[in-house]
Amino acid sequence: MKPMTRRRTCGGITLLELIVVITILVVLSALMVGVVQLARSRSDAAQCVNNLRALAEANIRYSTDNGGRYCFAMDKSNKVRWHGTRVSLKAQFEPTKGPLAPYLGREGRVKICPAFQEALNGGKSFEEGSGGYGYNAIYIGGTPFNKWEGELISNIPNPLTTIMFADTAFARRDGVQEYPFAEPWRAVSIRGHLAEYLQPSVHFRHRDHANVAWCDGHVTAEKPSALGGPSYYGGSNAKHKIGWLGPQEENGFWNPQRQRTRE
Repeated sequence: MKPMTRRRTCGGITLLELIVVITILVVLSALMVGVVQLARSRSDAAQCVNNLRALAEANIRYSTDNGGRYCFAMDKSNKVRWHGTRVSLKAQFEPTKGPLAPYLGREGRVKICPAFQEALNGGKSFEEGSGGYGYNAIYIGGTPFNKWEGELISNIPNPLTTIMFADTAFARRDGVQEYPFAEPWRAVSIRGHLAEYLQPSVHFRHRDHANVAWCDGHVTAEKPSALGGPSYYGGSNAKHKIGWLGPQEENGFWNPQRQRTRE
């Protein structure tokens, strides 16, 4: 009997060799896609850090022109918020006319986090203009005793470990949208007492991290300490990686007057 021979293609390459080459090309293509995606996510995160740093610097400059007070989160009419103004409560915000606009460079508006672009689908996001970032409204953009006036810098004993801005989003049934406030663990009564749990808004969208701007102006990437929590509009906070960071006691890193400090 004649020995069995492998069938060869017209170019002299066996079918097995051709399959091996194709498999290697597929694996290399998949690896390249992963490398490109990783590079893009790192680039988005770096741009987000720059955006948050610019926001923190703008707020600090605002305070020097306004008696040492940080920018207010909203006014009594709720037509003016830190990130823009609107003509009525049902209107969209104009992001170039907010109180921080003069301190935000040539564009005069909050820059959009590049990793959050897909959420900005026009009209469906009733909080447009904040760029995917939220303000520590309860403690920095206001106080439990006066929610319409920013806190004094002199009343922040721990600026290094007190949140000013963070990556944020608001979970809805059909996805996420912009949300201009970085909510702490719990609401705070007018007397300063902790109340019910709030719907979380810190968005861990950068490879399971959220970028956070602290009151001294530096920015860090933080992992969640908890995901989930109350959801008012039927969305899943856990699915969309929305939650809180740091300790829960005394509202943690949101509360500048807390007794516990970061190690």
